[in-house]
Amino acid sequence: MTTPTTPAARLNVVLMWHMHQPEYRDPFSGQFQRPWTYLHAIKDYVDMAAHIEAHPQARAVVNFVPVLLEQIENYAETLQAYLLNRHALLPDPLLTALAADSAPQDEAERIELIESCLRANEQRLIQRFPVYADLVKMAREFIKNPLHLRYLGHAFFTDLCVWYHLAWMAETVRRTDARIIALMNKACGFDAHDRRMLLEVIAELLTGLIPRYRALALSGQVELTMTPYAHPIMPLLLDIPSAREAWPDVVLPQEGATVAEYPGGEARVRWHLAEGRRVFERVFGMSPVGCWPSEGSLSEATLPLLAEAGFTWSATGSQVLHNSLRASGIAEQYKACPHRFYAMEENSLPKLVFRDDGLSDLIGFKYSTWHADDAVGDLINHLVHIADGCHQGQHVASIIMDGENAWEYYPENGYYFLDGLYKRLSVHPRLNLTTYQELLKGDPLVTALPKLVAGSWVYGTFSTWIGEKDKNRAWEYLIAAKHVCDRVLATRTLSPEQEQAVLLQLAICEGSDWFWWFGDYNSAEAVRDFEHLFRLQLVRLYELLGEAPPAVLSAVMAVGAGDPASGGVMRTGAQT
Repeated sequence: MTTPTTPAARLNVVLMWHMHQPEYRDPFSGQFQRPWTYLHAIKDYVDMAAHIEAHPQARAVVNFVPVLLEQIENYAETLQAYLLNRHALLPDPLLTALAADSAPQDEAERIELIESCLRANEQRLIQRFPVYADLVKMAREFIKNPLHLRYLGHAFFTDLCVWYHLAWMAETVRRTDARIIALMNKACGFDAHDRRMLLEVIAELLTGLIPRYRALALSGQVELTMTPYAHPIMPLLLDIPSAREAWPDVVLPQEGATVAEYPGGEARVRWHLAEGRRVFERVFGMSPVGCWPSEGSLSEATLPLLAEAGFTWSATGSQVLHNSLRASGIAEQYKACPHRFYAMEENSLPKLVFRDDGLSDLIGFKYSTWHADDAVGDLINHLVHIADGCHQGQHVASIIMDGENAWEYYPENGYYFLDGLYKRLSVHPRLNLTTYQELLKGDPLVTALPKLVAGSWVYGTFSTWIGEKDKNRAWEYLIAAKHVCDRVLATRTLSPEQEQAVLLQLAICEGSDWFWWFGDYNSAEAVRDFEHLFRLQLVRLYELLGEAPPAVLSAVMAVGAGDPASGGVMRTGAQT
């Protein structure tokens, strides 16, 4: 006689995709200095929505940074205006080149356009398309011999620019949109009609993007969440020395003979949370209950501000959890199954979840070279193993990662991997694909976490944003500007519109991306672009304040010389 057994526990699984691009607009002209917002939108944000739409049982959490939402809107509005009136200005030099009826005349402009159309993954976005690969090969030869550039006609620049956008097109669009299929079949000799048709596709994708995610949220398939407005590192705004909690030997920025503090940091955190919520609610017509803090950066001082702002849950990386469990003296107790909801005190908000760094990094850095079926199977095996070890109580495994940069390293923009992932997770008998919002409705078991060690999802520290000489110098420039800002706001009468412009500009300067890209381990091109924009944003802030910018802002403050993995746009959660 067979003895009945208790059914194995079903593990809750949450896939959370973080969509983030920093503010790329020149603060003086309003022109985008880099095209990554719209390129990732037409490639990655579109595909990510399409894969969820294709699997009605699938669930996911999708996080948007408010300043990204504003840029998507800007692109959509200006493209629509251009299509209605060709005298309207396009917001981006690359889109302007795509629409142009003649080739750039200036040699420097020709080189810049060619270099812009070479910024793509060599294996997945260039070599995949033979015609584009041939154009790229020719373009590289022309750059080596700039004198030859003068002999290039409009046809070369047109074909190169069209193919660049075709390579960056969402795979789900490439397979279904008759206009894109026609352009790819034509392959060369693109004319004005072809270029306008491509611009129409791009405009439609950008215009329809936010409504698609809104519809997915209303259907219950997607939980939409947000990050503070301009993606600041909140714990550092609140208390720069909090960086020492996970990194005791960190060298911090100085103000005189002491460690610098960010003046009025608590008010600024509140501002980013409130403004972020205002933009999110205007764009999506609903209120978020969850907040992915910029780069998963959390501290004990941050939590009550998140609760005050109306968030019921937040998240960070598993290294922060490990540090916190050790500091709390309970690491061994939860070593076997750390996958659960936590809170600082019983019934306190926000509830905390922690990214499974191992699983998330497998998607971000390993599976791109695997056959899709093998990759999905391996991930599911890992999840079932977690389910076997977490057989008591309610548990949740959190896969939280960049929702855009990983896919250009996958064949067909991750098409087969994502399709297989949603298909198999949606029906797996041991795994429950869900969202945090849905889980919290069921009043899940919450584990008390006596201490929270300040840190981020990257290595559990703030080392990506502070502690290196160029990063610290950027903090010192920002702190000096904030002192001037506080003085002006306290002593001069500004109109409400002027004050709002100042606070918005200050927010852009407080964004985390400037600090991410400083450091000589990053590539020279990336550091050059971001350090120039950072200085430009600070100069604009001083101008809005009616103050002369300091002379240091006219000099290059950081250079790069590295060759980081994935171009520096992605990092692993655990330090290797």
